[in-house]
Amino acid sequence: MAAEPEPGEVAAGEAAAGPRPHRYALWTRTTARPEGGGRAAGRDASAPARQWPILVVLGGVALGLVLTAADHFRAGTVLVGAALLVGGALRFTLPSVGMLAVRSRFTDVITYLVLGTGIVLLALMVQPDPILDVPFLEDIIRFSVR
Repeated sequence: MAAEPEPGEVAAGEAAAGPRPHRYALWTRTTARPEGGGRAAGRDASAPARQWPILVVLGGVALGLVLTAADHFRAGTVLVGAALLVGGALRFTLPSVGMLAVRSRFTDVITYLVLGTGIVLLALMVQPDPILDVPFLEDIIRFSVR
């Protein structure tokens, strides 16, 4: 049985027409990095500067949690949702976002936007004195619970 050729080598039975142009290795040996998962700054920058997108999002979430703990529930949760929306915008616009990239760009953006929008909407609808009133939600609860 013939041994597997190394990436870039010509396999037995193939014409030696030169190296094949390809972006990725032919055989995946490890888990591929997510798209945009490279550093957001060069190697010469400090660690926080290389990962500034995730630090912006985590800072917004941390500030929102501090506000929530300080008895400003609505403002804190709106800030948490806004931080996720900013994360979605950064993931959509920047080519390299460091650790903010978890999955493919499409999945990351959709996840950040759906979660951020949901948290903001729920924070605006929370009782008492909701800022956002959705009339059909009361009907849904009435017919589903009773």
